[in-house]
Amino acid sequence: MSAFQIDNLNNTELLPNSNASNLEQTEERSQSLVFAQQIHTRPKLGLVCITASKEIRFRTMTRTRYLKLSLAERETALRELYLSNLNRLDAAITFCQQHQIPLYRISCGLFPLSDMEDEIGGRILEEMRADLSQIGKRSQQLGIRMVLHPDQYVVLSSDSPQVVENSIKILAGHARTLDLLGLPRSPWSLMNIHGGKSQRIDRLVEVVSQLPDEIRNRLTFENDEYAYSSKEILEVCQRTGVPMVFDAHHHICHEKLDSYEDPSVAEMFYAARETWANPEWQLVHISNGETAFNDRQHSDLITVMPSVYREAPWIEIEAKAKEEAIARLQLESW
Repeated sequence: MSAFQIDNLNNTELLPNSNASNLEQTEERSQSLVFAQQIHTRPKLGLVCITASKEIRFRTMTRTRYLKLSLAERETALRELYLSNLNRLDAAITFCQQHQIPLYRISCGLFPLSDMEDEIGGRILEEMRADLSQIGKRSQQLGIRMVLHPDQYVVLSSDSPQVVENSIKILAGHARTLDLLGLPRSPWSLMNIHGGKSQRIDRLVEVVSQLPDEIRNRLTFENDEYAYSSKEILEVCQRTGVPMVFDAHHHICHEKLDSYEDPSVAEMFYAARETWANPEWQLVHISNGETAFNDRQHSDLITVMPSVYREAPWIEIEAKAKEEAIARLQLESW
């Protein structure tokens, strides 16, 4: 469906299954059951935001362009954009179901400019509440877990109160999206962030303790290749009660290791698991270096996995080839 057709639709028409026949609904439930049985005995792999093909893409709008519009034009533009992206999110869920991908990372740019001072975007999202809820319900019925990774502008450990305030505002916007989708306020529907500014563990712990429940109950922290090592972010998670998302590639880059079989990889994987109240929800990330083993840039495919990841319940695949990388791993019984 092209973008220009979206504005002529009622919201319910965006949901292809809302008026499906009983036979269609039964077939979809049967496919979901087979899907669940096939992935039960191995890690569940996740797609990050879009496909390498053009099948799943999302529209956006810059703040500069938005501010040039009149109030009426802003509302028209955002309504069309949000309806388009809502339709594309539903298509992403269908894509994951068809390709047996049980984990999907929602784009943090799904509803751009929804936090503007004019409150136009927020109001439109409230009007779309029923459709968002239906999509979230459908994902859960199909057994597709949806998570979110806010961008690098979220820095809860900053020395600047303004940066921290803006970071919390961004997280609140994402939490609202997850709420509107009807997803639980728990790490099942996690919002994953990095530690931010280095050597600010006490500051980070303090800020986390003051976060509202809709943010804090979904929050996870990930080790990174620059500032926060696995052990440092583990300390943050232990002190705050926030689960840790372990990234093996970030770990080997930070520690300058030459193998995923270094004992510290398994050590940190198991330590991260201990931070999850429900170990079956533990999520980890994987990527491979583009030009060398510990190159920070991501490769197209995943050709090397830590052996300990066979015990991971959920793995987000951070590879440029996206669905192709997942398909190849599936063929290798991942």
